[in-house]
Amino acid sequence: MAKAVYNEIFKNFDGNSFIADVRQQVSKQGLVCLQKQLLNDILGKHNLDISHVYKGSKLIEERLHEKKVLIILDDVDHREQLDALGGNLSWFGRGIRIIITTRDEQVLKRQVDNDNIYKPRELDDNQSLQLFSMHAFQRDHPPIDYMHLSSEVVHYARGLPLTLEVLGSSLHDVREKEEWRSLLQKLKEVPPKEVQKKLRLSYDGLEDNEKA
Repeated sequence: MAKAVYNEIFKNFDGNSFIADVRQQVSKQGLVCLQKQLLNDILGKHNLDISHVYKGSKLIEERLHEKKVLIILDDVDHREQLDALGGNLSWFGRGIRIIITTRDEQVLKRQVDNDNIYKPRELDDNQSLQLFSMHAFQRDHPPIDYMHLSSEVVHYARGLPLTLEVLGSSLHDVREKEEWRSLLQKLKEVPPKEVQKKLRLSYDGLEDNEKA
């Protein structure tokens, strides 16, 4: 959803940066690396001298304070990530937009008004079937002989888009119905919301063409 919004509006800004999978990238590379990415995306500056997070924050403020920029921070899980990458709107020019996605609403509490927090609704059965089918079959509805199995997946996912996307991508090349039944049997032992983190990691590990 965040990527779709980004693609729709990024041309309206002086500069833009989409930082995907903040949580995972911070654990692997650290915040300084993401600060460099943000500045490089917007300014086209490589090899910036940022030795620590505080210096990176000051540099963002100094270089971007007059710019109307769009920043999207995807999958944030700690407040210090926000502080380091977009801690204060006064760092930027008028018309700044920062869009944050997170699984933990508490991360936003001190910096975002409740009126500005959007909670995506779960998909209905028809929307769920269409989303799953696009990932599993590259079409907006399943083949007739896979309709029943697809409906079982949709029932299991309970309208959660990420679950539908990952399961669809995972089953894309599986044409043995017995393998589908085996997967469904295993899934029924675990509620979908409890596997969201595992599914996210699985999805992150897919090649781009497998996610489509």
